[in-house]
Amino acid sequence: MSIKKKRVFILAACAALCLGLFAQGSAAEKVVKLGWVGSLTGDQAIWGQCELNTVKMMAEELNAAGGLLGAKVEVVGYDHRGDAMECVNAVRRLTSQDKVVCIIGPNASGHAIPIASVLEEMKVPDIATVATNPKVTVVDGKVKPFNFRVCFIDPYQGAVAAGFAYDVLKFTKAAVLYDVADDYSQGLTEFFIKTFTEKGGKIVAKEAFKFGDTDFRPQLSKIKAANPEIIFMPYFFKEVALSSNQARELGIKATLMGGDGWPSEILIQMAKDAVHGSYVVNHLDFDDPEVQDFKTRYTAKYKRAVELNGFLAHDAFLMFVDAAERANSLNPVAIRDALESTDIKGITGNIRINPATHNPEGKEAAIIRIMDGNYVFQQKYAP
Repeated sequence: MSIKKKRVFILAACAALCLGLFAQGSAAEKVVKLGWVGSLTGDQAIWGQCELNTVKMMAEELNAAGGLLGAKVEVVGYDHRGDAMECVNAVRRLTSQDKVVCIIGPNASGHAIPIASVLEEMKVPDIATVATNPKVTVVDGKVKPFNFRVCFIDPYQGAVAAGFAYDVLKFTKAAVLYDVADDYSQGLTEFFIKTFTEKGGKIVAKEAFKFGDTDFRPQLSKIKAANPEIIFMPYFFKEVALSSNQARELGIKATLMGGDGWPSEILIQMAKDAVHGSYVVNHLDFDDPEVQDFKTRYTAKYKRAVELNGFLAHDAFLMFVDAAERANSLNPVAIRDALESTDIKGITGNIRINPATHNPEGKEAAIIRIMDGNYVFQQKYAP
C-alpha cells in the first residue's frame, strides 16, 4: 500500500472512530425534560419546596439506575408565586421553551384549573398533586384531555369529613368557616354541607373570609353565638393557625375539623394548643409502613421532614415513569394516552385512573387527629 493510500485509510478510520464516539456520547447524554410548577415563595412555599425536592430526588435515583428509556431525566421547575396567571405563564414556558414531556403540579386547584388551555394547545400532560377541585380535570361533564391528578377530589373529601363528623363523632350541629376567594375551600364547603344535611345534621352558621385576611374574630363571634359542636375549616394551614388561635381566645370549645390543606409542621408551630384534638381528612397515614422508606430517604437528603405534598409528588412521579415505560415512548401525547390506563400501587394507595375523569378511583381517606403536636392516625374512612 502506498504512503498516500495509507494516509487516506488512516484518516477514514479516524473519522469512523470519531463518529462512533460521538454517537455513543450522544446516546449517553440523551435527556428528557420533566416539568414542575408550584409555590417556592409565599405562604405555601414549604409545600412547593418539598414537592420540587421530591421530584428532583426521584429523578436522581432513576438516573442512577439507568434513566428512563435510555434517557436522563432533567427536572425543570418554576415558581408561580401563588398567582394563577403566573402559573399559566410558567406552564407555557415549560411546554414551549423547555420542551418538557410532562408536568407535575401545581398543588392548588386555583392554579391547576386555568392551565388546561395551554396544556391542550401544546399537547403536554400534567399530573396535579393536591389539586382536589373537580374542575381541574372535568368541566360540564367533559374531561380535560391533558389534565390528570394523583389525589382524590373535593366531593369525596367533603363527604368524608361530613360523614365522619355525623356518623362517627355523632355531631348534629356544625358551622363552616371558609375562604370565599378559593376554589378548593368553596368546593369542600359545598360538599360538606350537602352530605352533613342529607344525613340529618344542621348547619348552624356559615361564615366567609377572603384570602389575606388575618382577623377572623367577627366571623368566629357569630359562629360562637350559634353554638356548634364542630367547626369545619376547609382552608390552608396558615389561616387555620390564625383562626384556631382566635377561636380559642374567644372561648370557643367546639371540635375543629379540616381537609388536606391542614397538614404541615408550620400549623403545629403556630397553633399547637389551639388545634389539639382536631380532626383532619388526609390522603395517607404518615406512619404507614409503606411510606417510611421514602421518608427516610428524603430526610437523609434534605435534613427536614416530608410535608404532605411530597408524598403526592412521589406518586405523581411514579405515574409519569409508569406511563412512559408502558408507552415505550418519551412523546408527550403517547405518555398522555398511557396515563389514562394507569393502575399502580403508590405510597398513598392504589392509583387507578378513570379515563372518563382522569381521577384516581377507590382511594380511601385517612382520618388524622392532632394530639399534643402530632398527627395521629385514627382510621381509614369512606363515606
